[in-house]
This record gives sequence, structure tokens and C-alpha cells, in this order.
Amino acid sequence: MSNPFYPHMFEPLKIGNMIVPNRICHVPTDISSSNADGSVSERDIHHHSQIAKGGSGLVIVGATTPDAATGRPTVTGLVADNDNYIPGLTRLAWSMHKYGAKCVVQLQHPGRQCAIPRYNTMSTNDMVVKLPWSAGHEIVYENQEEKGKAVRGITTEECLDMIEKFSDAAWRVKQAGFDGVELHAAHGYLISQFMSPYLNRRNDRFGGSFENRMRFPLAIIASIQKKCGKDFPVLVRYSIDEFLPGSRRLDESVLVAQEFEKAGVACLDLSCCIQETPGAGFCPMQYDEGWQVEAAATIKKAVSIPTICNRVLRNPDYCDKILEEGKADMVGLSRQMLADPYWPIKAAMGKTDEIRRCISCLTGCWQESMMAKREIQCAINPACGHMEFDELKPAPKPMNVAVVGGGPAGMEAARIATVRGHQVTIFEKTGELGGAILGCCVVPGKQKMKWYADWIRTQIKKLGVTVRLNCAPTIEELKGYDIILNATGASSCMPDVIGADNPMVLPFEKVVACPKRTCEYNPGDRQMAKVGERVLLWGDHFAAVDTAEFLASIGKEVFILTDKKELGSDLEVCHMYVTRKNFEQTHAEGLEDQKTYKHPVKVFQSSTIYQIKDGAVVIMDQDFNKFELAVDNVVNCHVKPNQEFFQQMLAAGLPVVNAGDSVAVRNLHAAVDEGALFGLKLDEKTLLWNPNHAVMNDLPLDVYGMLTR
Repeated sequence: MSNPFYPHMFEPLKIGNMIVPNRICHVPTDISSSNADGSVSERDIHHHSQIAKGGSGLVIVGATTPDAATGRPTVTGLVADNDNYIPGLTRLAWSMHKYGAKCVVQLQHPGRQCAIPRYNTMSTNDMVVKLPWSAGHEIVYENQEEKGKAVRGITTEECLDMIEKFSDAAWRVKQAGFDGVELHAAHGYLISQFMSPYLNRRNDRFGGSFENRMRFPLAIIASIQKKCGKDFPVLVRYSIDEFLPGSRRLDESVLVAQEFEKAGVACLDLSCCIQETPGAGFCPMQYDEGWQVEAAATIKKAVSIPTICNRVLRNPDYCDKILEEGKADMVGLSRQMLADPYWPIKAAMGKTDEIRRCISCLTGCWQESMMAKREIQCAINPACGHMEFDELKPAPKPMNVAVVGGGPAGMEAARIATVRGHQVTIFEKTGELGGAILGCCVVPGKQKMKWYADWIRTQIKKLGVTVRLNCAPTIEELKGYDIILNATGASSCMPDVIGADNPMVLPFEKVVACPKRTCEYNPGDRQMAKVGERVLLWGDHFAAVDTAEFLASIGKEVFILTDKKELGSDLEVCHMYVTRKNFEQTHAEGLEDQKTYKHPVKVFQSSTIYQIKDGAVVIMDQDFNKFELAVDNVVNCHVKPNQEFFQQMLAAGLPVVNAGDSVAVRNLHAAVDEGALFGLKLDEKTLLWNPNHAVMNDLPLDVYGMLTR
């Protein structure tokens, strides 16, 4: 029976001899959660079973290496280079099959982009690479400069050996009960390196002409077919545009698709980029939903085998339309499934307003996980990677909870606590819930953050959380609550400098305030400060970068002054890659149609303000050299945690816990995590006076008795 909401997404699809129950594919995602030896962990099983439970028709398990000795894409990625891995892979396959999903393992050798081994990694050719956004990036220590990472060319004999290793791994995948195997031939990893005219400069049988560059992947496919049979589906994920002069572009990718079809490939998983073009590969917030759909449709027209279209797909309406218009046979979701593994079932039931849409922030899923050599997480879904959230049980005894501050930490705490049955009141001093994330309303490219802001605010409303806007509670008001969460966030703080009281100095909060007067979440009147044509931003982190992007987008001439040696060094690296190109009045790949800034954004690093004058500032660099810069305004972007009220509550003996930016200025990921953990740990046996001012639960019964009798 056709789905009444999305009739195209929930139709079955045949891929080779595999019947997939619907057109939603979890495209391969390396979650870097395996055991240290690369065997399947309980976290692997939990993660992929959740996605299958949520209703994805096809689940592709990402980044499984056929040869751990020469290349693991992440430090705890899966391995399939020996028979002892088969039992664990069998359990992994069963964990998805039991929920009706078909499942495939992606085989990937990272080549030059290895996380392990760190050095002496292989590529098509000898080269020195600088890929600071890669999991296999050169390790640059605190006081060390980047020099580049040397990689060696793989020999012809090693190529032949690697072909056998890929097909042996595929045989193990089949033995484990998976429904197929996918080859990762995208994003500058080893197979991709052979296929790319930009990266492959070999002069043997595996380099040079189109025929020679295709020899390596086609030989792997043929070897898999010999060992696994031609009925075992082989999928290929490859980049249909590498976005560089001399690289593979869309016209050659049509020929690639046709060659794969001739070779018996069952399905094409269409991606884009190599690591030299990370914007297109990682798709930070600046990339619109479905920005590669039309390119994928070009490939679809050239072949008769099924294709999977992906790249920033978030909304069920849009995904169903892609299928209806015949631009792809399946829609592929990756990071969206981290943010909400239950996306398919919510769409199938028409509950689209319940979907937590991925905001493409790349913090939990990249910057602070795999690139930092950790396991994957999600900035807006605290349950991602944390199995304890499966035990989100009703509280035995509801508590009366006060949350001071309606930003992301406060709202997530209120959401989880309310779901568990606690009675929660949010006190928010402004007229709108949202806190620091509300800058997304005016910063170009960050509007996706409003998806999360609106989702969490909708959840607060539906759950019936008591919200008191324009209200800063007193100590007396809070004395009646069982526990209090201080989530008062952070605010600008002016350094001690000559001329700090000059009227041309403004706090960044006044500059990036959303000017809308009709927002359903804030019916009040918000004031946005006016600035002149030449503006100096003093500070770093989100305050400086977001304010710069906003002001530059409306035609202001912007200067940024930071005492750090690199602007935004703590911010997500792919976003900063795109941002720096915008500052230089150029474009990241795939964004060529966007309007450039009227003026370049000039950044002064390792510098500070010595003096603020009328119409000018005196800047001092790290060598104590001074120069004067004429400006109309100075926007202060220094930020500190708002801890004053927290300290007052402590002094009054109130049972209070601190969370989010009011602990330390970080990001959305930290705020959501801390708020969620607060809500998760609350129960009637919670002891509040942990010396670290953290919620402490699940105490041993004897210890609880010792502390309470």
C-alpha cells in the first residue's frame, strides 16, 4: 500500500538481487567506534541497529579497511582483513536484519589519508600533502608549524596485492551475512586516488589514460565477482565532481558510471570532492540542501542501474520530490541519521515537525570526534554515541526543577527532564528562547541552526514546559525548587584598554541581534545597533567570525583583530575553510554562484588594541609595533561566562548545577550535552553536593545510606 504522505520514498527498490523495502539509504558513515583492533564493538551494533530500527531501507556501514596494516581511515574504524572479524560482522548484520533493513559494508582503504599508520602512508604517487581537515592530517603540535605530510607511491606489486585484499574482505562481508558490499571510490581515498586525473600521475598500467585510471577499481570489482559470485551486489561510491582544474569533472564521471555498469556494478552511490576541495566534501552550513541533486541527475540519465543521491538532504518533502522527478532511485542520508535515526518512521507517519534536522555544524560528527581521533557524536542529538540515553526511563519521583536560562543547555535539560516526568520551569530574562544560537537569523550560511532552534522550542511547547520570559528569578523565588540548573550562557566583556568607554564601541550582541518584528517566537521589539562603514571586530571565536560574516554580507568594510596566531582556531575547520575564502572575496567549490562581499575582510592576528580614539584605533602587534587604523566602530567580541548569579546561588546554599557557556565559552555541542546529562541523571536519590557541583546519581546503595542517614 502506498504511503499517504510520501508515496515515492516508501516504494521498494531492486538493487541487483537485493530487494530494498524503501528508497531511504543510510549512506556510509565512519563512526570510529569499533574496538581498538577493528573488530565490531557493542557501540557499532547499537548505532547501526538504531538506524535500522528507525526505518532506513538500506544501511551502508562505513569505512571498513581491507588492510589495517597499511591504512585505517580513523583510529577505531572497522577492519575486515582477517577471518577472525567475521563473527563480529555477523552480529552487526543481524542487528540490522532484525529490523527489516538490508545492509551493506563499505570497503575503504584511505591511502594517503590514513589516521593509522600516521606516517609512511601510501598513495598513487610520492607527494607532500597539507590536508588539515582530514582524519589523516599531519599532526601539528601546540608550538609547531605545519610542514606537510609526506606519502609514498604504492608499487605495482602492491596494487595487485591490494586488489586481492579488497576482494578477500568482500568475501568475509558475504560470509558474515551482509546483502552486498560497497567500494569507497570517492573523496580522495585510495581507489579515488587511482581514478582521479588530478591525483594519479603514475606511468605504469594503473596511471595516465582514462582506461588505465579505471583499471584498479575494475580489477577489484572483477576479483570480488570471482570470489563472491556475480549475484553478490557490488555498489560503488564515487565523486562525480572533484572541483579542481585537471581533476575529474561531471563529463568524465558520466563515462565512469557507464564503465561501472558494464562491469556489473549493481548501484552507484553518488558523492563529490577530493580532500583538496573539502567544502564540497563535508558540506558545512554554507551549502544548501540538495545542492548536488542536478549533477546526480545527469549520472542517473546515463545509466540503467539504480543511483543514490545525497549531499545535504534533510526534508522529506524535498527527498520525495527528487524520487518523483526521477533524479535518483534512492535518497541518501548520513549526518541526518546521526541527528535523528528515526527520520524515516517520522516521515512515514507524517510527523515531519518532530524530525530533528541536521544543521551541518560538523562539530560532534567531525571536528570533535573523528578528526580529533575520538568516537562519533552529534552536537544536537546527545543520544548519538551514548547508549545510556536508551535508558531514558520515567523518574520514580518527579522533582520540581528550575532552569535559569533558555538557551540550548537550558532547553535540552528541560526537554529531557520533562520527558522523564519532572516538573520544569524555564526562566529566561529576554523575550525569546534560544540564547546564543539566535545569531543564526542574520549570519549568512548559518540559517540551518534555526532548524534546531525551532525544533527544540517546539518540543518545549508540546511538552508543556512552563516558560517565564522576560524574567530573571531572585534567590527567594528559587528556594522552593528541588534542584536548579544555571544555564545563563555568556556575554561580551570589555578588556581594560585606553578609550574603552568611547561611544563608538559596541558589544557584538547588539550588532547581530535579529531585526525581525514578526517572529512567532518573539513578538516583542528587538533593537539592532547601527554601525558605520568601516568596522573593527576585536576578539575571536563565534562572536568575531559570525559578526564579521554578517557585517561583510551587508557591505561593510570589516577588520578583525585577534591575539591568537590564527583566527577561529577553535572553530570547525571546514566552516573556517569556506569562511576564509569568503573573506578573500572568492568562493569555496560548489558555491560559485553566491554573491561575493563588497570588501575583503582583513584579519590582524597575534595583535591587540593599544588605544581607542574618536574614529580610529591604535593596534599593537606581537612585537610591540603600533599603527593606527581609521574605523567608524569597534565591536567588542570578547566573551566570558555569566557566573555571577550561579555564585550567588551557591552562596545562598541553593542546590544548583552549572551547564553550557556559563561554565566556559565553547559551542552548541557542549551546551546540549551538558543540558541533556542534567536531565538524564535527575532522580529523587540525586545528591546535589558533589564537590564539583555536578549531578550525582546511581550511587551504590550502601554509600547512599552513609551520605543520607
